[in-house]
Amino acid sequence: MVTAPAVPEIFEEELHSAIEARSETLNTLRELGPPDLVHLIKQPIRDVKKQVGVYHHVTGIDASSSASLAAYINTLTFSPHDKQHKVVSGLYCCYNAFSRLDMRVQVYIPGTVESYCIDERGDKRVATDELWLETYLCSVLRAYSYADDGSGDTIKKIVGVRRFNPITSTESEHKFLDAAERLFFNGWQLGSDPEIQVPNLVSNHLTTGLLNYIHTTGRYTSGINLFEKLRTKDPEISSLLARVYIEADEEVKAVQLLHEAIQELPMDYSLLDCQADFCNKKGRGDLALEIAKRSVVSAPSEFGTWARLAEIYVSLEQWDLALLTLNSCPMFTYQDKDAPRMPEPQRVFLPIMPEAICDEIIDNSGDDMELVHPTLRKLHAAGFKGTFLKAYMLLTEITKKIGWDQLLRIRSQVFVMEEEYRNEKQTAPHPTSRNPSVTALRSPSPTPKTNGESTSDSLHGDVEEIPLGDDAQPSTTESSSSAAAAAVEDSLSKPSHTVASEVVKAGSDDPSTTNPNHQNYTHFHNKRLCERWLDNLFMVLYEDLRVYTIWRTEMAQYRSQQLLYKKSAEEWEILGELAERLHHEEEAVDAYENCLQMKFSPKAMRGVLKLEDAVGGNVRDVCGALIRLVTWQYRWYSEFSPNLLYTIRKLIEEEGAVKIRSIIQGTSLPQHVLDLTHQYAALCAAFRSSGSDG
Repeated sequence: MVTAPAVPEIFEEELHSAIEARSETLNTLRELGPPDLVHLIKQPIRDVKKQVGVYHHVTGIDASSSASLAAYINTLTFSPHDKQHKVVSGLYCCYNAFSRLDMRVQVYIPGTVESYCIDERGDKRVATDELWLETYLCSVLRAYSYADDGSGDTIKKIVGVRRFNPITSTESEHKFLDAAERLFFNGWQLGSDPEIQVPNLVSNHLTTGLLNYIHTTGRYTSGINLFEKLRTKDPEISSLLARVYIEADEEVKAVQLLHEAIQELPMDYSLLDCQADFCNKKGRGDLALEIAKRSVVSAPSEFGTWARLAEIYVSLEQWDLALLTLNSCPMFTYQDKDAPRMPEPQRVFLPIMPEAICDEIIDNSGDDMELVHPTLRKLHAAGFKGTFLKAYMLLTEITKKIGWDQLLRIRSQVFVMEEEYRNEKQTAPHPTSRNPSVTALRSPSPTPKTNGESTSDSLHGDVEEIPLGDDAQPSTTESSSSAAAAAVEDSLSKPSHTVASEVVKAGSDDPSTTNPNHQNYTHFHNKRLCERWLDNLFMVLYEDLRVYTIWRTEMAQYRSQQLLYKKSAEEWEILGELAERLHHEEEAVDAYENCLQMKFSPKAMRGVLKLEDAVGGNVRDVCGALIRLVTWQYRWYSEFSPNLLYTIRKLIEEEGAVKIRSIIQGTSLPQHVLDLTHQYAALCAAFRSSGSDG
């Protein structure tokens, strides 16, 4: 029997205000919709006239019929925390992103069950079987998409969300895959990840959810069977099938399939991207290159094709072409997941269930940012998401391989620098018909609208304000801080600005630049104009490197003097993220562990787990981190994290279920805490994962 998380309660100021707020926001939803809303009406046992409205959110409940949702409401009628009230009615709201309707089930206790749906205008409609099928599929996709990765970031975004695993057996898997097959060709209606500009048959929230499910559970055969059936209806689906074959270690089948499919669809960018990625990961960037170029030609407005080409240039160590390709990436403004917008509650009750209580894993959710130095607080790279995050990770990868100085040299070779542009403008000969902005923009460039300039513009000013000098770290002595900062100034040159295309296009007071017959910029006629967002990434990267270098320099100085290097737990967490962003795994683990010595932090623990796993860490350490993360998740009402389930599955696959169960059981934590992790291991047995038979 799986232990259910405790039930959080958010009390309304006015009765039904939560339902009204949800109804009002239906026409603003653009993704899969917010988590399900469960609203209860309670009344005191001794005063039947007085009523109280409480609600919480939930994901992963079976939404295939009104009966299953009514059954969930019935589980809430008894509360161990509140013996003074009784539940007299409940309303379950579950969003159908296919038909853009909110499916609702009203339960009166004791008494009747009524189901209906509300459209974007607030009108009532009849709930049909077809609508329930769509709603069920959306609820499973939301459970995976809105799950926490173990770090607690997602959990902290919305207060009081119970997260359940929507698929706990092969029977429920069959139900899910059957629904996915029936609605597959409508998947594009659900939207897609923020890196994809136009959702299509193979790139949308449904395909992402399917691949995520297969990856998490290792149910490759089920995935292969599904995509084989769908491929007979449309050969484009071959790219999804090939990805599952590759992950299932059926690489020969994947290569044969890609070969056949590309002969049939020679310009399908998903197939080409899959093939290019496969070749590149096999160390054959030379083979991947031409395929990736063709993928870019096939889908020039998609970020993913350009990013893959840049990635391949990085693996081929063609740094100049990697930068030029990165500069050509179309950037999209990040679209976050739909979240509930609720009125201010009267009060919030967040109980802890006894099974999740553990002294070692006390709650420290209220991070004290006052203990963090301003320099660490405004490291902008920590807030990057979507296309900007992926572009930044490519830039940091190049920097890790060639160093900052070499990166700046190559940057000045391929892009027009501000000083250069100014000098050339002053000394240019008689006007000719050549236009420098056109010459410099031979490669396709995104339009200003898609470049997310509002995001990057805000970076510019703040980076300029960050001081170099001894105030970079609060806890060090003045002399060592000054020495560290001085050393950084010597070793890290601040990047000068490049010229953005919009600067050239905007013109100036110089008549030669506003004249249609622009002058010939001889010194840089082969250079490109740098997109503003990329210019800003260089500034943000400089600040990351500057703070990282000061930290490492100071630590070395303190160690040489045998002094203790002090930071707050929050600062160690930020430094761990910084080192991880810059691909310094060992330093990241050190920082995260320093944080964990001071307090429990799910983000630091997740960082240790991820990095230990990447470098083949100690199995006992990995299990210890898993137990603590699973328990912390339960404390915050989540019995399901795909990332944690995947980690346990891979451990069982490599070490065997008996060994992993023994290591978990041998940990000196309370038995009720260990049982929560055993439940995750039991899921692997239910799915007959490799290694789970012992």
